[in-house]
Amino acid sequence: MSAPVLEMPCIIVNLKVYKEAYGRNALELARAIAAASKGHEGQVAVACGAPDIRLLACETELPVFAQHIDPIPFGGHTGHILAEAVADAGAVGTLINHAEFRQTLANIEACVARAREANLMTCVCTNNVPTSAAVAAMGPDMIAVEPPELIGGDISVSSAKPEVISGSVEAVARIDKHIAVLCGAGVKNGKDVRKSIELGAKGVLLASGVVKAKDVGAVMKDLLSGL
Repeated sequence: MSAPVLEMPCIIVNLKVYKEAYGRNALELARAIAAASKGHEGQVAVACGAPDIRLLACETELPVFAQHIDPIPFGGHTGHILAEAVADAGAVGTLINHAEFRQTLANIEACVARAREANLMTCVCTNNVPTSAAVAAMGPDMIAVEPPELIGGDISVSSAKPEVISGSVEAVARIDKHIAVLCGAGVKNGKDVRKSIELGAKGVLLASGVVKAKDVGAVMKDLLSGL
């Protein structure tokens, strides 16, 4: 199976481990996201739990990201998530260091390196400008800046703390202009996405705004209108 590659601008929908977003529910949600995305500017990917990667990768055309990998090689690492296993299941990339699963800087760097060895794209989550700059030196494909206090809320970081986005964009560009900066935390609609793009971001990472929506298709179309 030839996996699709995520291009910019983009929207990554993190399914987390919501009741509405695992197993067959995850597949139905991903299909609704894919259907709403057709014909729109930009590309949409989903990040799901490890058990659902193969299902979504095989049954939809969406690029699929893992939510996490561990910085381990082949061997005796029971319970850990191997980068090569994620890639073999059909994932094209992985999130690293989400606010709900923080890693040390050393672990982040090791995860980025292991993902690269497995030909996985990397989206490293950060919480502020200095951390974004530190992570940029590791050479990930994307950095998603998300102040943790705004995650899952009703106020987007693009409105509450726009300087975190613009500052991260500038700091990352000084280190590696090829790294795409995404905006996360509180993103709910096309207006939030548009503001993020105006601040220099190449897309957004969000979760509950889509996963918890009553009309996933309508929400996705609104979000895509902001790209």
